[in-house]
Amino acid sequence: MTSTSIGRDGRIRAVVLDVGETLVDETRPWGEWADWLGVPWLTMFAVLGGMIERGEEHRRAAELLRPGVDLAAEDTRRRTTMGTSWMQAGDLYADAIPALRALRAAGYRVGVAGNQPLETERVITGLGIPLDLVASSAGLGVAKPDPAFFARIAEALELEPSAIAYVGDRVDNDVRPAAAAGMRAIFIRRGPWAFIQASHGPPSEAAATIDSLLELPEVVAGIT
Repeated sequence: MTSTSIGRDGRIRAVVLDVGETLVDETRPWGEWADWLGVPWLTMFAVLGGMIERGEEHRRAAELLRPGVDLAAEDTRRRTTMGTSWMQAGDLYADAIPALRALRAAGYRVGVAGNQPLETERVITGLGIPLDLVASSAGLGVAKPDPAFFARIAEALELEPSAIAYVGDRVDNDVRPAAAAGMRAIFIRRGPWAFIQASHGPPSEAAATIDSLLELPEVVAGIT
């Protein structure tokens, strides 16, 4: 079976969700970074918001707060010392697991794929929900918004891109590149990226805009 053998009838057959601020509330991990760098959480979040508004890489927030910091080395030390990972099951939004289950019950293939470290794959897999795809940028060797990221999702699911709905909170990393790759992009309006990047209205590239993942089964069914 090849990626071109399923999905030519226009139906959405799979729903793949981003991780950060789509399934997961990232308040804790960013707050832990603030604690590690010795700055108030408000300062960290304000600087992060400035990075988003200016369209800069969000990891630059740590560099601004501690010039010359080796982010990779600091992250390793932080996680070893604090004993926490970037994502934990307790960080999931309340609608995340019910939505994944509802999509499965509705007959869709369901996947999770985002710009994440490998450890996130282990956390997602450990949730005990049968998923058709669990992938990270670290595991795939390519990160959003690179078109290859979305191509590999389609290949893994053996579906045409048009048969896949990709759900994410970022216009730049999720909605626009997913739509450009031929997928049906669904924009979830929550988290700092969503509200800052779509301050003038929902992105035109999105096939739908939602405020809760619980809307997905009905919204996906209505997209043709």
